[in-house]
Amino acid sequence: MRLIIRWLINAIAIVAAAGIIPGITISDGRAWAAVAVAAAVLGLVNATIKPLLSFLACGFVILTLGLGMLVINAFTLWLSSVIAQEWFGVGFHVAGFWPALWGGIIISVVSFVLSMFASDESRSE
Repeated sequence: MRLIIRWLINAIAIVAAAGIIPGITISDGRAWAAVAVAAAVLGLVNATIKPLLSFLACGFVILTLGLGMLVINAFTLWLSSVIAQEWFGVGFHVAGFWPALWGGIIISVVSFVLSMFASDESRSE
């Protein structure tokens, strides 16, 4: 259940970023499928590649007082878009660094806010 909630939160955050940032587009005839695949791919990239990148770039992150994580978030969003397009053929596209950077910020904020409202069994005990 928790995995489905995280997936839905990612999907809503991607739709919000696509609606706000001009360089992020969902241009598939089946937009709901593109969002579903993009949310799943983003979740997998965040679970597998982002921790490795964070570990490898920890010196850079410390040197920039944490702002380096914005670059890592932008890279993971862009990578998710490439994987979604190339491997799954869905219309989720991030058109460069700046849309990826701003999209990463929007997705992080929306995900954080929605996660605050999502029920968590460990907090209720």
